[in-house]
Amino acid sequence: MSGHSRWSTIKHKKAAADAKRGSMFTKLIREITVAARTGGGDPDGNPRLRTAILAAREVNMPSDNIKRAIQKGTGELPGTSYDEVAYEGYGPGGVAVLVQAVTDNRNRTLPEIRRLFTKHGGNLGESNCVAWIFEKKGYLVVPRQGVDEEKLFELAIEAGAEDLKEDGENFEIFSAPENHEKVHEALKQRNTPILASEVAMVPKTTVRLEGKQARQMLSMMEALEEHDDVQHVWANFDIDDSELAEA
Repeated sequence: MSGHSRWSTIKHKKAAADAKRGSMFTKLIREITVAARTGGGDPDGNPRLRTAILAAREVNMPSDNIKRAIQKGTGELPGTSYDEVAYEGYGPGGVAVLVQAVTDNRNRTLPEIRRLFTKHGGNLGESNCVAWIFEKKGYLVVPRQGVDEEKLFELAIEAGAEDLKEDGENFEIFSAPENHEKVHEALKQRNTPILASEVAMVPKTTVRLEGKQARQMLSMMEALEEHDDVQHVWANFDIDDSELAEA
């Protein structure tokens, strides 16, 4: 997946910038609220909530914000009712695109997402048209520079990872979703630099894009991820590092 880790790194850098503007806080608060509503407010018994809290702490969200979001999810505090929705479709060149959103108004969000697909050379598809191309995995990106591959592999596998792959200037570490936190913590305790960390929908196959289609695809990804209701966007594009560097 050439450039896959680079795109993930770009995403997380932008998330840190968004946090300063407050937009990332809003998205994380929604995720924490929904996670608490669906799986309970105790992080020890709710893996999704633990992952959401971990992401919130990574961008320095205050503990009080996290606590209130959980209480809104469990009903201890009043709050907006959100629905989880997934949208599937195709980007330029037939790239599979999977969008996870949390919205308080499905009738508003659907046409807005459809418009973004169309505007950037894609089209919204039917439910389950591309979901089969992805599998849920714990995913971490570690820079190659200054990191011993053999030691990193041993550390990751011992912590519960399934695989480690090279991707240009980075290493990608994959695990079962339930082991993601353990692998993340093991790397953190050894002061291993982490460029990106998430439970992601990882594509099983990729579609190579170049030139105009690559630029259109990256514009689509950015537009979708900037939408207030969108929590995550995953796609199976394969774009060269040099073109991703311009994103």
